[in-house]
Amino acid sequence: MNSTQCKMARAATGLGVRDLAKMAGVSPDTVARLERGVELKATTVEVIQVTLEEAGIEFIAENGGGFGVRLKK
Repeated sequence: MNSTQCKMARAATGLGVRDLAKMAGVSPDTVARLERGVELKATTVEVIQVTLEEAGIEFIAENGGGFGVRLKK
């Protein structure tokens, strides 16, 4: 997951930075740093990604068409 995917996922789920941070068990500053493109520990990014997946997001890998996110069916 990259910074843009995190922002897109939050928008799709209607979560604010504080909401996502609370659900993931991280600080709002951590989510904000991720979305600004600051490199975080892989485990921290993974926790945030799993939280978004549990909220209904599916991450789309770079596959020639570009990375992205979508809501799960």
